[in-house]
Formats: sequence, structure tokens, C-alpha cells
Amino acid sequence: MSKEQKTKSELLLALEQLEREKNIKREDVFKTITDSLVSALRKYFGKTAQIMAGIDPETGEMAGFLVKKVADPVVTSELEISAEEAQKYQPGAKLGDDVHIPVPIQDFSRIAAQTAKQVLIQKIREIEKVRIYDEYKPREGEVVTGLVHHVAGRDIFVDLGKAEAILPFSEQIRREHYSVNQRVRAIIHRVDKENKGLQIVLSRASGAFLKALFEAEVPEIAEKVIEIVDVVRDPGFRAKVLVRSNSPKVDPVGACVGIRGSRIRVIMSELANEKIDLIPYIEDTLTMIAKSFSPATVSSVRVLDKEAKRAQVIVPDDQLAMAIGREGQNIRLASRLTGWEIEVKSEGQRQEEQRKTTDQAMHDLLKIEGVGAKVAETMITMGVLDIRTLAGITEEELCSLEGIGEKTAQKILAGAKKFLEENPNYGQEPAPEVAPETEEVKNDSEEEGK
Repeated sequence: MSKEQKTKSELLLALEQLEREKNIKREDVFKTITDSLVSALRKYFGKTAQIMAGIDPETGEMAGFLVKKVADPVVTSELEISAEEAQKYQPGAKLGDDVHIPVPIQDFSRIAAQTAKQVLIQKIREIEKVRIYDEYKPREGEVVTGLVHHVAGRDIFVDLGKAEAILPFSEQIRREHYSVNQRVRAIIHRVDKENKGLQIVLSRASGAFLKALFEAEVPEIAEKVIEIVDVVRDPGFRAKVLVRSNSPKVDPVGACVGIRGSRIRVIMSELANEKIDLIPYIEDTLTMIAKSFSPATVSSVRVLDKEAKRAQVIVPDDQLAMAIGREGQNIRLASRLTGWEIEVKSEGQRQEEQRKTTDQAMHDLLKIEGVGAKVAETMITMGVLDIRTLAGITEEELCSLEGIGEKTAQKILAGAKKFLEENPNYGQEPAPEVAPETEEVKNDSEEEGK
């Protein structure tokens, strides 16, 4: 076999391999090469020259031609050829026929091959991107394991075997540090096609990753007996997982914790010992808010504004720090889990606030003629804490209070209205909120999460 024949057969073998492995059709490669050859020839013969090129599909041999039209007289030599000259290349050619004139392509074929190689490399890359996208896009939400390939700034690039993924700093657990060839377990957060190219984004900080770990460790979750309703996290520090059982025979918290904490320990170990509070899902909103403060014990919960979803949680004095958490972490996670804006106070703080409110109300009400200490105490007990509220009630309502007769009621109401006329700016700052309706929430003795 000659060197030329060997080269040709190697070209065809390479094309067959491309077609087999990358699904690039031989015809597409031929077109890429011939287009590159035409481009190289045109640079030599001129932009207006008519050029054709082709490849023998059996041998891989390349050929190039100048195409000229038979004319008499010849006006443009780049595009036309005389009848006499045309006979050398195409016997019997007549006026108006196109004549294909072979041109030496040895020098141009090397340029064409190099250009075609660059085009093919780009095409292969694009095909690889499409293939990887099609393979990994449906796997969003799947937990994968890879090795750290390299670190760029704060971002980690992970080798998944068939593709490279990125674990951005925003999706890392802050307490963790990575080195090359270190094993990394993460969830496929999303797969994007960007201008820069394909990007597989991993996450270890998302709630979805924690949820996937529970699904892997707790068979009852995979079997849909237990359902994870919601997950909120401060990655690496604390997480709250809301769980619900679809079977009255299965305790969702106990199943997730496992015998002697065996299941929860595996998950915490994977997450740099992140503390995990398991919260049983409860329909009642106030009880749900109380449970969300685990591991802190809650004495009571009351609604401050139902429409704005604002609530107040009262805890024993020795539980206040735990209820708030490090830098407000526990209260922040509880708010995210329940969707309510929550303020936390200790029992001592609430008693002090109530004392101040009562003292201020007493001070104000005693300014009104007809109101003595006992009457003021009675009104405060009934929720009348300022003069503006007093002026707004009816005589009948006031008479219904113990120790207040009809004449006294009339005197009190007249005095309240007179006071407001003389002091129009009174009470412009809202009085402290007092909600007589307070629901006490008992704390379960059972451990609900580690």
C-alpha cells in the first residue's frame, strides 16, 4: 500500500470513528473539508473566481476545480475561457458551457485540513455539550459523587467521570474545605446552557440535598410512608426538617432519627455535623409555630396580626437564648419554616411589659373625673387601657362593669371626651398590643431531633 493510499484509508477510518462515537455523519465532515478547501483556493485565485471541490468517498482523495464559462471573446479571464482553451480540459465544450479546470491542491489541502480540523473540533465540542446536557438535565435533583479536579478562587470543580461540574461557593457548606482528588457528594442543583458553555451546578447547601440524604437513609421516606413537607437550613450549622406521616402507625420523627439516632447521625456526619431539628407537621398554626422552635421549650404563642402573619412566642426565662439561637439563627429558621414573622420574649420580659402597660393605663385613666383606682383596675381587666378607648365605648358597656352606675358612667364618658378635646394629640403613638386571646402550647417530652 502506498503512503498516499495509507493516508486516505486513515482519513476514512477516522471518519468512521467520528460517525460511530460522536454521531458526526461522514457527509458532514466531507462538506466541512471541501468548504475549507474552497475557502483556501479562493484566497489564491481571487474572490470572484468560481471554485468547486470534492472528496472521493471511496478513497478520501481531494480534488479542486476552477469553473469557467466558454465565451467568445473572453472578457473576464477569471470567469471565462476561450473555446480553443476549453478543449484541453473538456473536449466538445461549446459556447456557454461550464468547464471544470483541475487545480493542484497539495499546498491548499494542508491549509484546508487544518481549518477543517478546527471546525470539527468545535463541532465535536458542541456535540459533547449537547450529549452531556441531554444526559444530566433529567438528573437534576439526583445525588452524585465525584472527585475535586481543581479549585478556582472559591469555586470547586468536580470530576463526575463523564463530565465536569462546578460546586460554587454559594452552594458550599461554609465550614468545609476541599483539596484536589477529595471525594465530594452533592446534588445536581441545575444544568444550564450558557453563552460560555454547558454548566452542571452542584449543591451541598440546598434544602434539596438534605432532603435527598433523608430519602437515601430513611426507607419510609422513599416508600412515601413519611413525607418531608419542607426543609430550611443554615448550611453546616442548623437545619429544620418538617415531616409528616401518612400512616398512623409510623412516628415520622422517630423513623427519621432511627434506633439510637443511627439514621440522623449518618446524615449529620455528611453535613459537617450540622444540627438537625425534626419537626412533626401539625395543622394548627400556633402549635406548629411552637414546635418549630425545637429544641427550645415554648410556653405560649399568640397572634399579633393574622393578616400580616405576625406572632409572638413566649418562652421560660432559661430558654430565651436557645429559642433565639446563635445570631438569631433558631428564630430565623423557625420563621422561614412557618412563613410567619415571629418575635420571642421570655416570661419575665412579658410580665415586665404587662406591668408597664398596666401602670401607664392606670396613670392615664385616673386623669378622668369619676375614675378611681378600683374602677380603673376593672377597666384595665376588661382591656380598656387608654382614654381614647374609654371614650369609644357606650354608656351601657360601661355600666356593665362592676362598681359603675349610670351617673358615674355618664360622668366618666363626658370626662374622657373633654380630655381628648383638650389633648387632640393624645394616643397618636399606638398603645402596646395586648391580646387577651393567648393559646398555651404544651411541650412534648419526647425528643424531636438532635
